[in-house]
Amino acid sequence: MTYAHEQLSANAHDRVAVRRADDAWLEEQWADPGTRVLVVSGTRIKPVDGRIDWVSPADAPDGLRVLLGEHDGLAWFAVIVDAEISRSAKGEWTPLRGLLPSLADGAVDAAPLLLHALGLAEWLFVTHYCPRCGEPLAPVKSGHELRCANGHTQFPRTDPAVIMVVTHGEPGSEDERCLLGRQAVWPEGRFSTLAGFCEPGETLEDAVRREVAEEVGVQVGEVEYFGNQPWPLPASLMLGMIGRAVSTDITVDEHEIEEARWFTRAEMKDLAEAGSVVLPGGVSISRSLVEHWYGGPLPGAW
Repeated sequence: MTYAHEQLSANAHDRVAVRRADDAWLEEQWADPGTRVLVVSGTRIKPVDGRIDWVSPADAPDGLRVLLGEHDGLAWFAVIVDAEISRSAKGEWTPLRGLLPSLADGAVDAAPLLLHALGLAEWLFVTHYCPRCGEPLAPVKSGHELRCANGHTQFPRTDPAVIMVVTHGEPGSEDERCLLGRQAVWPEGRFSTLAGFCEPGETLEDAVRREVAEEVGVQVGEVEYFGNQPWPLPASLMLGMIGRAVSTDITVDEHEIEEARWFTRAEMKDLAEAGSVVLPGGVSISRSLVEHWYGGPLPGAW
């Protein structure tokens, strides 16, 4: 079975990291009218007719040039301009989360480039001073590093987060159930897999057990790896896991989770078809985890 979240990484570009400090090569690529450029204002881009707009270097404004890499025989860049541009034109510029429906509708070929560009833009947007000495930071190596006057170098951060479908019962049986939860801020009927960040010194498996216990009071035993998905919202790598519950009583924390429920496959199918339970969108690994457990596609999506 092929999962929708895998499409976001299926056409990964060559990041050509060795060229990030090669000024002559960078200028040569920038002079090529075939080079593609994504304009980013702060952390937002401006779609055209609902689609991601890549322009030529001649049509790109001045700004920080970020080399993304090579793909389909072309060089690809992002140009990051002042965030005030998007602030002054509200409604025209869109954050990454607002672009996910476009990716779900089939504009996935450039998704790895988009995630790369906006992941870096998010990091550059919030990282201005050296955490070791407090001096201002300046971009080097095509925006992939930041360096202060004292020579301290900062690199983009990626925070590992576990996202898990928790099951109970004989695998594959009619009585097997999976556990989903919902937050109070979500519209009625939306449910998703549980998730949380890994803590220092913690294994992925223990992070799954801790997060599930903290959020819904269910104890998890065996944990296995499913897959992963880059999720720069703003700086995460989602690590999909499957956990086997050794208890079933639910006690929600009433902080992150408002409600959690066990679903058999039959219940999930009936509720999804009726629209009373709405599952995450197709490009998220959360959806893939649920459909992997269910055994096929399910109707409805956020």
